[in-house]
Amino acid sequence: MQQSDFQTLYETVFPFWKYLSPAQQQYLTENSIQTVFRKGRTIHDGNQCTGVIYIRSGSLRLYMLSEDGKEITLCRLFEGEVCILSASCALQSLTFDVFVDAEEDSECAVISGCAFAAVSEEVKEMKIYALESALSRFSDVMWIMQQILFMSFDRRLAIFLIDESAKLGSDTIKLTHEQIAKYMGSAREVVSRMLKYFASEGMVELSRGGVRLTDKKRLRKLAL
Repeated sequence: MQQSDFQTLYETVFPFWKYLSPAQQQYLTENSIQTVFRKGRTIHDGNQCTGVIYIRSGSLRLYMLSEDGKEITLCRLFEGEVCILSASCALQSLTFDVFVDAEEDSECAVISGCAFAAVSEEVKEMKIYALESALSRFSDVMWIMQQILFMSFDRRLAIFLIDESAKLGSDTIKLTHEQIAKYMGSAREVVSRMLKYFASEGMVELSRGGVRLTDKKRLRKLAL
């Protein structure tokens, strides 16, 4: 992408862009790259300031790692969304490590974290945007923690299946039991047992590498 292409993109993506001076806008576009992160690649490992990532296509997964290496998925980001937690140097109050992986081949525009941090110190609207974006992700974290700590697993799984179906716009979810377990911070065996129970109750149908929702009304009732 040329600088003018980044300029056009950022004008539509970032509400703070109009508050930047021409020099600040140029500085950010000069410190931007377009890249493709291949499926399975770790983009951000928590110990770096990768930058602010805009997803042009594909999807990213944000997660935390426990001391014993267990992954807890915080959220997943899709086309048209922005990942701000990968720019830790722009969020000095961020006190835990977040990891970011590409779930599929993902074309992204990335603003250097250091450049973003420098300009945000000069423009309050930009800093407010960064803090509000981070806060919205912290809300996701709290929701995940609430589910893990206080909800029964059948309810958590029902919520996951309903949400995933809504995101995809399809009753068929092409995820393995292993992937679902990773997204939910659980064990594959636990997921498999509960899915088999759901299948015996007629709420889902299981196939190799996928789950089809057959009784969304009962799943929604269970998710309440």
